[in-house]
Amino acid sequence: MKEPQERPRCPHCHSEVSDSFCAHCGLPQKVTEINGQYLLSEIGSVLNFDKGIFFTVRELLLRPGLSIRKFILEDRKRLVKPIFFIIVCSLVYSLMQRWLHFEDGYIGAGLKEASAVTTLITWVSQNYGYANILMAVVLAFWIHIFFRKYGFNFFEILVLLSYVMGIGMLMFAVLGALDSLTGRKVLDTGSMLVFLYISWAIGSFFDKAKKINYVKAFVSYFLGMFTFMFLVIGVGLLVDWLNWS
Repeated sequence: MKEPQERPRCPHCHSEVSDSFCAHCGLPQKVTEINGQYLLSEIGSVLNFDKGIFFTVRELLLRPGLSIRKFILEDRKRLVKPIFFIIVCSLVYSLMQRWLHFEDGYIGAGLKEASAVTTLITWVSQNYGYANILMAVVLAFWIHIFFRKYGFNFFEILVLLSYVMGIGMLMFAVLGALDSLTGRKVLDTGSMLVFLYISWAIGSFFDKAKKINYVKAFVSYFLGMFTFMFLVIGVGLLVDWLNWS
């Protein structure tokens, strides 16, 4: 009598596998060969209109509050992951800014002499996309205070801001491109449109029926911006003081 053949084990979780996929962790037993078709498939999955960057952008433009709330509370498969999304949007903005040389919405340093304050503000002004990621942490603090009764924690609010500020960066990139190509001050006047979108998106996420939420979102966003710049200047002053002492 033949002894029963031992089933193969999953290389990831070491569970016995009887199918093409591990029933415990879902790992496929045969890895797809990386070739041209595989790379095209991966690019297609990212750009997919039903589940990818374009789908995420469309949903966040049309129904940001509902889409992000569903991602956090129900379905985390259709939208692109928040950290990946804000990094991609930051990259798009930064490349567009360097290519077309348009100015962003930050206030310039306004200081002639070389100092840490000047250096930091100049970096923020020239790297809006990456500075936005840092600013999200400060914004999350204020939004958590203004909307604490809704029960969302700090990290869930960071997810909200990753999506909303990602779209904001794409909008700034489009406005900046129009500004550069037409020679008109499109970016200056269009910045308020971006702020209104962010306020609408944040307010609708918590409760779109309450108008006060949009006002609270607008105020918390600007408080976050001013707090971030205050911290940047504070760090610069501290570095300057340490250098002079």
